Amino acid sequence: MPYFNYTGYDAEGKLKKGVLEASSSAQAIDRLTEKAIIVVDVVQSSERAKSRKVVPLSLEGHIMFCRSLAAYLRSGLPLADSLKVLGKQSIDKRVGAAYSSVLEGIEGGKKFHAALSESGAFKETLWRIVESGEQSGSLIQVLEQAADQFRLEDKLFKRIKKALTYPIAMVIIGTGVVIFLLSYVVPKISSLFDEVGQALPLPTRILIFLSDFVGNWGLTVLLLIILTLLIMKWRKKRIPFPFMKGLRRRLTLSLVMTHLATLLKSGIPLVQALKMASSMDSDSARWLEASDLVKAGHRFDRALEKLGFTEDVVYVVRVGEMGGDLTTSLTNVGETNWELAEAQMDRLATLIEPVMTLTLGFSVGFIVVAILLPVFDLSGLVK
Repeated sequence: MPYFNYTGYDAEGKLKKGVLEASSSAQAIDRLTEKAIIVVDVVQSSERAKSRKVVPLSLEGHIMFCRSLAAYLRSGLPLADSLKVLGKQSIDKRVGAAYSSVLEGIEGGKKFHAALSESGAFKETLWRIVESGEQSGSLIQVLEQAADQFRLEDKLFKRIKKALTYPIAMVIIGTGVVIFLLSYVVPKISSLFDEVGQALPLPTRILIFLSDFVGNWGLTVLLLIILTLLIMKWRKKRIPFPFMKGLRRRLTLSLVMTHLATLLKSGIPLVQALKMASSMDSDSARWLEASDLVKAGHRFDRALEKLGFTEDVVYVVRVGEMGGDLTTSLTNVGETNWELAEAQMDRLATLIEPVMTLTLGFSVGFIVVAILLPVFDLSGLVK
């Protein structure tokens, strides 16, 4: 969008000069008039002014945007005015910049979904849903459905973070304690044992070996771990946890199925909805393949059956598809898997806490026993 240098006078008669972003000189004059500035001259700038930084919105930001905008539109406020109000109400300047970017796109003649897409702040899921809402004339409804979908995603991620907070804290604290003992306490005691020249018990020899390893190679191992994690993050790989496989599968299936139901309710065809929802699964190829099968003429339940989905999922989808209510069936599959995943997360959280406590206690206990064994032997020699 171009920028315009303007000159004018405010209500107090003071000369005002500045730069304004607008789609045309006429729009620039209209905006200045709204600010009670009497325009003297407006010229398109040859240099682009520094643009506001627009960053991708969080899930919470998407939820707030969809709910607030739907509420304003339902009250009868036009889209442009609703976006202006949202921009003024935003405390975060980056969020305000995102709203302003969308508003400028709309005032420049673009459709709402195109303005959302070009702003770079909103998920593809949202502007695709908005596009279908614009085409079907149900923008308010699709915004509310999108808010519910983003709320589910946000709830999922928060639940996972909450379940992992305690184990991660225990791992960090336990590792710190063990490293401190191995790198600082044990070397001082091992030097004392060397001076005595007594044969040491096996636990003590293992402890001294671990202490020497940490002292010589600890930093190198730490750097390798950090490098490996960075490479995995760059390649979008995850650390495989066998006991998390079933939980991850249920969560992914719940998320994708609920999202599919939302897209179908918005009027998006099943083939396109499958492609859009595939991005929510790390194994997106199976959903893309399902989309191709449906496009080739297969029923959705048959496509899922060919791709190896469980019989309970296929059965529920088949009933809904044959009964003409596929969206409800997809929602039921999503809710059922979500409830099962929640129960599994609760069991894991209940088991992880004592396991981590026992592991930390065993590690510290082993170090203490390995240190005390030769001390007891020395006290026996003294007697």
